[in-house]
Amino acid sequence: MNIREATEKDFDEIWPIFHEVVSAGDTFCYPRDTSKEEALKLWIYAPRKTFVIEDDHKVLGSYYIKTNISGPGDHVCNCGYMVSSEARGQGLATAMCEHSQKVAVELGYKAMQYNFVASTNEGAVRLWSKLGFEAVGRLPKAFNHPSEGYVDAIVMFKMA
Repeated sequence: MNIREATEKDFDEIWPIFHEVVSAGDTFCYPRDTSKEEALKLWIYAPRKTFVIEDDHKVLGSYYIKTNISGPGDHVCNCGYMVSSEARGQGLATAMCEHSQKVAVELGYKAMQYNFVASTNEGAVRLWSKLGFEAVGRLPKAFNHPSEGYVDAIVMFKMA
């Protein structure tokens, strides 16, 4: 497995993963019908950096890192991670999260915050906790899950 910084050219390989994850509606807070053009802006242009994880030159997942909020909070970053369904369970999310923590420090961030982790995304909550993130807040019924209805969203935080 190799993690490298993504370019706009990589987006054609990221898009099927993005589309699969977002159209499911159970983890990310993007509209389920997000267009490819809007996804390009959200995943490649808006973040400070975007990375892909690949095996044998095939993109299996991607993550972005960006400043969570400007001004006095600009020392805290936010990340989003996506793994294709065919590559789940192989440790890619762990590898990307560990990589992103190193990148965060290199970019001068002092902490990482995940703003809106669906409580039903038990795998992510378990993984982020294992990697040192704490649940610092719970937003009651803030995430509208497509099959579970309104569920809590968890704010997770870790100092760098």
